[in-house]
Amino acid sequence: MIKTIIGGCKLDISFKKLKPTKTNLLKLEDRLGFIDKGKEFLEYKREQLIQEIKTMWRTYKEHRKNYFNILAKTMLKLNETYKEMGKRKVLLISKISEIQYKPKIEISYLKKMGIVVSQINYKLIEEEKLPPYSFENTSHHLEELRNLTAELFEKMILLAETEDVILKYGFNFKKINRRIQGIKNIIKPRLESDIKDIEKILEEVERENFIRLKQTKEIIKTN
Repeated sequence: MIKTIIGGCKLDISFKKLKPTKTNLLKLEDRLGFIDKGKEFLEYKREQLIQEIKTMWRTYKEHRKNYFNILAKTMLKLNETYKEMGKRKVLLISKISEIQYKPKIEISYLKKMGIVVSQINYKLIEEEKLPPYSFENTSHHLEELRNLTAELFEKMILLAETEDVILKYGFNFKKINRRIQGIKNIIKPRLESDIKDIEKILEEVERENFIRLKQTKEIIKTN
């Protein structure tokens, strides 16, 4: 018994329990036509997926480039801030910021190309309106560092979302391709072989019946 899924429907195909009858032959021919349509549908879906992967790959490369650009700027700005203020003071301000700012992350899901992908909604809720540091005795790079860090988070989330979509598209592509290959190399050849075997048997039975009928007619004539 071979189990496969075509167009979201399970299909059980047994090749050993078939009886060589006209009814079973018609059923196999119908099933073969159904499988051909399913294969065409999967191939169409695969082509759509390939085009979508190409588009998403370009988007991913752009998001990745933007992310690493902002990351490099942020690290340079952080290093400059450390030089002017000292690492200890910057870390202290960071700890105070944890009290003032509360991150809120919500993950929602939507469908693209029939695939469920995640969407990250990130908000930084500011509970106090004043900054967690004074402008005296602080580096002039600190505010720039704060803005760069916020932008870094935005770029990182975009990159993560795009990467998640590409990975799921790639997994789905492999799954569809595996089904197509299964139909092409296993299911369809076996069905065609069974159809030919039944056709040969039915032809042989029909030939024997014809000969038997002919012999019966000759016997009747001689008598």
